[in-house]
Amino acid sequence: MKIFFLLTFSTIFLTSFEQASASAHYDKILTHSRIRARDQGPNVCALQQVMGTKKKYFSTCRNWYQGAICGKKATVLYECCPGYMKMDGMRGCPAVAPIDHVYGTLGIVGATSTQQYSDMSKLREEIEGRGSFTFFAPSNEAWEQLSSEIHRNLVDNVNIELYNALHHHMINKRMLTKDLKNGMTLVSMYNGQKLLINHYPNGVVTVNCARVIHGNQIATNGVVHVIDRVLTPVGNTIQDFIEVEDDLSSLRAAAITSDVLDILGRPGHYTLFAPTNEAFESLPRGILERIMGDKVASEALVKFHILNTLQCSEAIMGGAVYETLEGNTLEVGCDGETLTVNGVKMVKRKDIVTSNGVIHLIDKVLIPDSAKQVIELGGAQQTTFTDLVAQLGLASSLRPEGQYTLLAPLNGAFSDDTLQMDQRLLKTILQNHIIKVKIGLNELYNGQELETIGGKLLRVFVYRTAVCVENSCMVRGSKEGRNGFIHVFRQIIKPAEKTLHEMLRNDKRFSVFLSLVKAADLDDVLSRPGEWTLFVPTNDAFKGLTDDDKDILIRDKNALRNILLYHLTQGVFIGSGFEPGVTNILKTIQGGKLYLKTVNDTLLVNELKARESDLMATNGVIHVIDKLLYPADLPVGNDQLLTILKKLIKYIQIKFVRDSTFKEIPLTFYKINIIESNVQPIIRKEDPSITQLTKLIEGEPEFKIVREGETITKVIHGEPVIKTYTKIIDGRPVEVTEKKVTEERIIQGPEIKYTRITAGGSDNEEKIKKFLEEEAPVRKVQANKRTQGGSTRRRTRLAYS
Repeated sequence: MKIFFLLTFSTIFLTSFEQASASAHYDKILTHSRIRARDQGPNVCALQQVMGTKKKYFSTCRNWYQGAICGKKATVLYECCPGYMKMDGMRGCPAVAPIDHVYGTLGIVGATSTQQYSDMSKLREEIEGRGSFTFFAPSNEAWEQLSSEIHRNLVDNVNIELYNALHHHMINKRMLTKDLKNGMTLVSMYNGQKLLINHYPNGVVTVNCARVIHGNQIATNGVVHVIDRVLTPVGNTIQDFIEVEDDLSSLRAAAITSDVLDILGRPGHYTLFAPTNEAFESLPRGILERIMGDKVASEALVKFHILNTLQCSEAIMGGAVYETLEGNTLEVGCDGETLTVNGVKMVKRKDIVTSNGVIHLIDKVLIPDSAKQVIELGGAQQTTFTDLVAQLGLASSLRPEGQYTLLAPLNGAFSDDTLQMDQRLLKTILQNHIIKVKIGLNELYNGQELETIGGKLLRVFVYRTAVCVENSCMVRGSKEGRNGFIHVFRQIIKPAEKTLHEMLRNDKRFSVFLSLVKAADLDDVLSRPGEWTLFVPTNDAFKGLTDDDKDILIRDKNALRNILLYHLTQGVFIGSGFEPGVTNILKTIQGGKLYLKTVNDTLLVNELKARESDLMATNGVIHVIDKLLYPADLPVGNDQLLTILKKLIKYIQIKFVRDSTFKEIPLTFYKINIIESNVQPIIRKEDPSITQLTKLIEGEPEFKIVREGETITKVIHGEPVIKTYTKIIDGRPVEVTEKKVTEERIIQGPEIKYTRITAGGSDNEEKIKKFLEEEAPVRKVQANKRTQGGSTRRRTRLAYS
């Protein structure tokens, strides 16, 4: 009795000590199971059992709250935690299980078949005696699942085959689950055979891919762990298995061609999803031949089937993502008893354990994006685009040795009207979605221009949470293939063809707004190159405006400019580029602020719904609204103007401060650029009716205003200016600053504009100013150049922006 008490006390102490010091996943999951079952009494653990099976798990939080394992409903069971037992009339499991030698402990944990075979093979005397053993004991069900042939061979030769088989389940020291580290290799007591240990984050512990289903049953001479299958000896590497397995001859050929087979002969912990010959035969012949004829593609294909971690089937209780040797990932999951890869049931045979990993045979070949042609990268949501590219003959222009980028709209972007277009027009539209070069997401930056195979230039706009090309913004799903990238877009990309002014002029909806723009002398702004966002009210916004009202507005040019320029902001802002539901504040040219946000794919401007958004122009973008915008903090000091504005604007209260006036807004917000570049001298005969600019490299400058047939001579000294733009680096927008040799200087006079040019002092500047004030304005200026000796010089030309 005293001995029993000491043994019992030592067991409690040892178990408590081990639990306190345990850092292994199995022990942590077991602790959580105890907490979940605390209402059932002391030392009770909560388990989940997959319905229709005998499989039970100490579950992770994820599986527990999902109420499922491998997609199958799981019921909750309450059992005594390992090492404890029930007592009659008492709640929970208050008693410690009796401690015995390893042979007796086999009976305590219910591994009676293993206990029986130990008796038959004369192993009993050894495991009842002195020593310190760890016995991975197959459950009764595990022995039943063993093939009849193997089972018969073991039973027919109990003194050798069965004895050796049981020794293969033992190691010659005590090891609890906390000692069983992931990736550990142990030496069994049979002929030095290896036991591969894996200890997964979900608490599953495996031995040669057999799962420990009841661990840490302490014995006086060791410990017993019950496992769910009988272990077989492991001797070969994955390479050895591939070389002798007839059903993997196609994989063997691909692995040899790509120089990957040798990797699978090295020490490691690999998982190979091995396609069978039938899987290779099911591939389209052209695709297989192309990949096998391209060493880079074939290497990517084989490596895409290999994980650098060992994933036994019994450790997979739900979907998880693993990185392959190719660099991309696979999602490995389960559906009942079947393993899935990327959500598809394809595993024919699982858990072929080798000395450096495990093999699962699959009936499909997994082709990574890196081995695909760019046109093959389209997913289920881009099939309309990829089908049209093939049908209209554009796929043949995407050569395997070329480099391309596809901007693929989602299927929903193609309306019935678009699909019913003339095929020549539809082909042109598709060409606007194929870029001549290979450009990844992290290579795109704000202000970039991309040339299509049709010769169009597409502009890139980068925002806080979006990257857009012209009117359309990207969605997640960019992929890189063997000869290019594919990026997914919400809408069909529509390259701009006209300026803002031309678009207003060609759309009768905007005739009133355009007439006011002209009256305010702003039509030139909307015609020149630049980057603007214009909010354009339709004619409906001006209902009730009489001709007299319009005349009053036009006479007060300052008021009119303030109102119109509140509709204009610097920069191109695409509606779908805004982060949904978040207010974006834009400063207008007038100086006031506009508040924009998108709600349910609708753009709101000062809480007013835009009728239409993202009408692209060569110098900006138009958003159509049906109300005239007005800054709420801008007072009106004129009764007549107040009356007019109240007719047009009813959604806000307009402030009235008598005799207040609108500030003057000079037209200096758009400018003339002077751009310098290194060029070869060009001698060109100019039309004498066009005013010319000639730059003298040597000598003192002479200034004069010319008429037909005359010239202007001057020297210009440019200075570099700093240009800032946003570029995507590693998937995140980063502001980049660089120098550009550009000079922009403007002086605004009462009625004239002129470019300020410094050429040796203020005297020359005054001469230019005087000439410009006295003479008629120059109609057109072109750059011509004269040098001595025909050497390369720096040319300065005038450009507008």
